Amino acid sequence: MQKDHVDLVLEQWQQQRPDLDVSPMAIFGRLSRMNSMVEPKIKAVLKSYGLTIAEFDVLAALKRGGEPLTPTTLYNTTMLTSGAMTARLDKLEQRGFIKRLPSATDRRSLLIALTEKGLELVDTAVNAHVENERQMLACFSEDEIKQLASLMKTWLLAHEK
Repeated sequence: MQKDHVDLVLEQWQQQRPDLDVSPMAIFGRLSRMNSMVEPKIKAVLKSYGLTIAEFDVLAALKRGGEPLTPTTLYNTTMLTSGAMTARLDKLEQRGFIKRLPSATDRRSLLIALTEKGLELVDTAVNAHVENERQMLACFSEDEIKQLASLMKTWLLAHEK
């Protein structure tokens, strides 16, 4: 079996610290390296649509929500800070991708909705985004993808708050 960069790091640790089980580094080292390879590819696809990852995240959350959402719901869905969310919403509104609507139930509250322009953009960009992710997973079989997703879900369920 071929060795990757992490294998070499693990071998070095084994030589220097044979008393220490560094097997967790095999997982987290690879996750870190994978992220450093994946993020630029995701950014490149989204940039071709004039979007950052955070902007796409907001538009995608609105699309997935299926109806206008409150800024608080968006904030909780996208894991942005409230200040970052406000700035992101301002920018997306200026570009014509979202609109702020008064709430029918609370005069102090606003709802955020996609405009037609925003809906078209997110629908087109998500197709390219998913295809990009599919290409990055092409080295796996369908069963391996399901197994990996299941293992990652197990870890997240044990660690998410």
